[in-house]
Parts: sequence; C-alpha cells; structure tokens
Amino acid sequence: MIFDTELARQTAEQLLQIKAIKLQPDAPFTWASGWKSPIYCDNRISLSYPMVRNFLRENMVKAIREKYGTPNVIAGVATGAIAMGVLIAQEMGLPFVYVRPEAKSHGRKNLIEGHLESGQSVVVVEDLVSTGGSSLKAVEALREANANVLGMAAFFTYGFPVSEENFEKANCRLLTLSDYDHLLEQVNSNGYMDEITMETLRQWRKDPAKWQG
Repeated sequence: MIFDTELARQTAEQLLQIKAIKLQPDAPFTWASGWKSPIYCDNRISLSYPMVRNFLRENMVKAIREKYGTPNVIAGVATGAIAMGVLIAQEMGLPFVYVRPEAKSHGRKNLIEGHLESGQSVVVVEDLVSTGGSSLKAVEALREANANVLGMAAFFTYGFPVSEENFEKANCRLLTLSDYDHLLEQVNSNGYMDEITMETLRQWRKDPAKWQG
C-alpha cells in the first residue's frame, strides 16, 4: 500500500537524482538471486545526502504514525534498514532493535539485537522489498520473540505479485513510500527514457526471473 501518490512520485524522483535507483535496460544488472534486471536500487546511498535522508525520515515517520499509530519499538531489517531505522526511531522517541538475517554463531547468538520485551508492538522498517522473502523472515523472528508486529514500512517496493502473495500469506501489512509503478510514471513524465525503453521496463516486472534484457 502506497502512503500517498504524490509523495510516491517525489520519493522516486529524489532516489533517481542521487542515483540510489539506477536504470540500465541496455546494460542489465545481475542480482544476487541471478535475475537479470534493468534496475538497481540501493537506498543506503540516501544516507550520504542529508536533504534526501531527512525527506525520507520525515515522511516515513508521518506514514507510520498515520497508518500504524505509535508502536512500542521500531525494528530495522539488517543491514540496509539499520541506519534509517535508527533515525526514524530517534525522531519518534522510540527504542530500536534490528533483526539479523540469521543468528550469530558466537557470543549470545542473537538474532534480534537490542532490547525487546514480550508483547511489545513493533513496526518493521525495510529499505527495499523485492520478493519479500528476507523481509518477512525478520517479521517471523519478531513474532517468535512474541512481538506484536503491526506491519512493515519500506521506502521502495518493486511490487512483484509474488511479494504481494507472500505478505498476504504472512498476514503482514506493507506500507511503502514509493514503488515501481510510480517510479515509471516519474521516469515517463520527465522524459528520462523513450517509449521503447519504457516498454522494456514494464515487461521486466511481469516475469523478472526469465527476463534476459
């Protein structure tokens, strides 16, 4: 669910301007999954741009408060959402924890870092949602720790059907500042790409696992 359509376009434009989102249909990226992709999104780049960083923080705080209220704790998904999650928690005056992809193999062998009490309400912050697999592992870990997960708030999602299915199966609400559809709207309205390239970008999202550019 997009928080606000105009904000979605503004967020996409800001991420494009700082090259946190790169579009290269003619020289596709290869994701860790092996998928070929005309787009690469790394929202951590926003941390190096104070104006964009503040824009994202302020609007995410607004979105969380409006859609989820005020949780007891903000949780970030490691590693991409740790820094922005801390900034959001600081702005809201809330405790912060983060969830590792897997438990540490030494020390206290924590999966969740920070202090989380049983029954506390949590909003999970994520920088980017693709299929939802790694994001929902964090939700599962928090639920196993007896947290009341109100939902997830992400800065960007590709909007893959499999992601929507995964979040529905997990009974987890997903709130985002922007998504692939609004990104394409912004790219098209500003004339970043010609129509043939725009069609390539649209086709990729239909079946990214088989797309070869």
